[in-house]
Amino acid sequence: MVDLNLFAGAGGLAVGLHDSGFSPLTLIEKDPKACATLRFNTSGTPPTIHGFVFEQDVKEVVSWSGFNRPVRLLAAGAPCQPFSLAGKHRASEDGRNLFPEVMQAVRELFPLVVVMENVRGLLRDDFRAYFEYILRQLESPSVGPRSDELWRDHDARIRRHQCSVGYIPEYHVERRLLNAADYGIPQNRQRVFIVATRYDLPVYKFPEPTHSRASLIRSQQSGEYWRKHGIRRREMLSSNGRVADARELSLNPWRTVRDAISDLPKPALKEGSAWMNHWLIPGARTYPGHSGSVLDWPAKTVKAGVHGVPGGENAVVLD
Repeated sequence: MVDLNLFAGAGGLAVGLHDSGFSPLTLIEKDPKACATLRFNTSGTPPTIHGFVFEQDVKEVVSWSGFNRPVRLLAAGAPCQPFSLAGKHRASEDGRNLFPEVMQAVRELFPLVVVMENVRGLLRDDFRAYFEYILRQLESPSVGPRSDELWRDHDARIRRHQCSVGYIPEYHVERRLLNAADYGIPQNRQRVFIVATRYDLPVYKFPEPTHSRASLIRSQQSGEYWRKHGIRRREMLSSNGRVADARELSLNPWRTVRDAISDLPKPALKEGSAWMNHWLIPGARTYPGHSGSVLDWPAKTVKAGVHGVPGGENAVVLD
């Protein structure tokens, strides 16, 4: 069986899929530098990904008939800009909206499982109708759009089909907004995940959180956190009067930036003398509204991009 990763980027999702047993992967990505990174990581010693890299624009795939079948997993993190809180908020009218291309692949390949990931802006009230349209398409992918059919008209046809007598969905569709910090990652990163499993398979159940904000606050207030790191107690965020429930307090504390990097050597002043690319980048700074991450809290959402000096949100405020 084949596992397919669309919009593979530099392989962040691919590494997670590989570590979860989905391998080898067919990786499709259009950016040459990202593809070079993927190829490097599939040929490393040991490789962090096992797979085959196709330098191709998903938008230009006319038919998926040439790809190997059956497909076990189709994973797709379609471009987020149309739905990002920081974008132009054009959703379906944005030329970078490639959910239709993902759905074309689902209809033609009919994989056992579909995994989609996107920004939390997808859940905004303004986008709710389109988000629900995506979910309905996943539930009944065989009801495809007609030539030049507007998405609202297509959605109405799917609704009628799903209200018909004896209707049976083709996929079970589950979705949830997840925060990476709740699973032990030292970064506040909220993303919408959609998992669709073919109707003859069990319904997917999202894993429950393993870490919590409340436990980190309690650890810092009790002094346990500071003793662990051998540093003087500092003023941190309070609970703001919110009473945490027993379930939250039974979880591990959120992991902080300090938890993640305290074992690293002091960052080098120049790239050439850096250990594992750990160096201070000249010119990085904070500015109003973009204050960077603090050491004793999970990092702010780390953004990817090629927009020059990584200041603002990508900076960290050291001791």
